[in-house]
Amino acid sequence: MTGMNENPVDLLPEVLLAASAVLGLLLGAWLPRHRQWLTGALAGVACTAGIVAAATAAGPVETAFGQSFALDTLTATGRIVILGATLLVLALAAPRVRAHPRETEFYVLLQLAVAGALMMAGAQDLLLLAAGYLLASVPAYALTGFRKDAPGTEAALKYYVVGALLGVLMLTGVTVLLAAGRTTAYPLLRTALAEAPAALVAAGAIPLLAGVLFKAGAVPGHFWVPDAVQGSAAPVAAFLTTIPKIGALVAFYRLGAVPLSGSGLPWGDLVAVLSVASMTLGNLAAFFQRDVKRLLAYSTISQVGYLLLPVAVAGRAELDQEALLFYLAAYALTNLGAFAVVCALPGARTVDDYRGLARTHPALLAALVVCLLGLVGTPPTAVFLGKLEVFSAAFDGGYAWLVVVAAVNTVASLFYYLRWIAPAYVARADAGGVASPGATSRSAAMVAYGAAAGSVVLGLLGGAVLDVVGGPLAR
Repeated sequence: MTGMNENPVDLLPEVLLAASAVLGLLLGAWLPRHRQWLTGALAGVACTAGIVAAATAAGPVETAFGQSFALDTLTATGRIVILGATLLVLALAAPRVRAHPRETEFYVLLQLAVAGALMMAGAQDLLLLAAGYLLASVPAYALTGFRKDAPGTEAALKYYVVGALLGVLMLTGVTVLLAAGRTTAYPLLRTALAEAPAALVAAGAIPLLAGVLFKAGAVPGHFWVPDAVQGSAAPVAAFLTTIPKIGALVAFYRLGAVPLSGSGLPWGDLVAVLSVASMTLGNLAAFFQRDVKRLLAYSTISQVGYLLLPVAVAGRAELDQEALLFYLAAYALTNLGAFAVVCALPGARTVDDYRGLARTHPALLAALVVCLLGLVGTPPTAVFLGKLEVFSAAFDGGYAWLVVVAAVNTVASLFYYLRWIAPAYVARADAGGVASPGATSRSAAMVAYGAAAGSVVLGLLGGAVLDVVGGPLAR
């Protein structure tokens, strides 16, 4: 450490979440099963307090604990989006795990994984980034197989194997970059890597980025996504496709804007290729999916492709940071809204199971339509404005061709979302009536309504939000 700025208050959201996890684990050991929900309530309080702490923290851009953790707008917004998304996941999970023998363990694992995502979002040092990666990954493996059934166990195993492999690659990349720059702190690496051999920098940066891409669910670290999402419980699937992505993409952006900006690595071209691969592969694979969770899994791979557009021009376009942060908030709200509908209808597993939804559950269908068309980028939803911003940032950064490819993929994605929506308007006669997708979860339905409405409101208030999420990076 190079400075005496080890003030735990600088990490208040992370400290609150870690303390809640530890205290919840202790409480769970003594509380009777029917009162285990108190640990979930404690997690909600910690997330809410963390949002307030992140939103009210005012001061100059700086770093904490030496130069290892950044305190800037990028970190603050990442904290708010991650913790806000966690509150929605808690609301989706609470009815599913209520009075479960391992209810406390679920909430503890979730909070630890979220803490890892928070550390990745604020990491200003390669070692802290690696530690955040591990903290975000290991609890998530356990959450994926939490149900202990065959699909969940298989999903957890695949997730773990891919994560372990890319985690080793990531640590190898950290080691090589340490050898190239003689430091792991981003501000010092920015200068050191510019003077290091280009081949050595590339040999370290590529495996490092592979690990970050794994957490983001982008090509080539995407193989785990469809199986893990399909095999896990719906609230866990909602978590896996949202919260780790936020932390990883914020970390990815910071890597390109600070330590690798002067390295001579063709950063923009590399990320542009990954963006095209992610959005195209995700869309093509989603065309043929009937299982709704698997369809959303491939959808989230394609969404990462769009989110990589501002990362490709990190530090080189006026709108890059604002575009990324706003799109992350819009995506988190809209994606969780779609998963909330899936949670609200646990008996509907395929697109055909949603047949007749317009008559049996019109309000849920309205929320689903808003969220799915929102993921396409239909006005006035937040993703529409988010896509305009990321397209503008990429165009200003000299990647007009990438914007064209993204626009074509956006139009193509409309097909598989409509293939899910269309059966809902078709009544299927079944023993003299209209087939119902099954019983609903009222709490999940409320989350779906709120997320759909929030997506529209965020889209309408986007100009004011964009003004807030701009600001300099800690360097």
